Amino acid sequence: MPTRPYVSPIRDTAAAEKRARVVDAASRLLREQADVASFSLDAVGKAAGVTRLTVYNQFGSRRGLLEAVFDERARQGGLGRIAEAMAMEDPREGLDHLIEIFCDFWGSDPALGRLHAATALDPEFATAVAERNERRRKLIGILVERLSRGGKQDAGNRQDAVDLVFALTSHAMFDMLRVGRSGEAVCTLVKSACAAALKESSDGC
Repeated sequence: MPTRPYVSPIRDTAAAEKRARVVDAASRLLREQADVASFSLDAVGKAAGVTRLTVYNQFGSRRGLLEAVFDERARQGGLGRIAEAMAMEDPREGLDHLIEIFCDFWGSDPALGRLHAATALDPEFATAVAERNERRRKLIGILVERLSRGGKQDAGNRQDAVDLVFALTSHAMFDMLRVGRSGEAVCTLVKSACAAALKESSDGC
């Protein structure tokens, strides 16, 4: 008879708490360090009060740790609401809700601007951020496709619409528009611009 693996709730809880402490320490370092290139398993381990091996065993690599930090930041920033937007019966309402979600996210943490700027200095960091952004593009693509059903919009115009909305909902655009405006005002402006971009794309058929 095969032996059953031993499971310890206490050990699992301790491991989860240690993982959370490491992610929290990594998040603090990313916010505070002037040089993102110095972000390493060693540095995070020291900040969290654990060894580099512990960090490695939990996350496997620097990239794995970055993904865990981004996942936690997304959770705290409300990106879990994306499912609500994608499930809306009216795709236009879904897109507006998606825009609101990302405006809330971009405005939720001042450190996001510095972290996006750091992508120019760290290729691994840049790749991780780019992949996250591509997820946003895919969500936009799904909603634009739903909007175009039954219409005459061709594939080229749909792609133009996706690219425009993707650019308009980026952190860079939010950051530029935020000067002299509230987050709510930026969101209203972005939604209006996206609606205009979709209409222009549709009229260009």
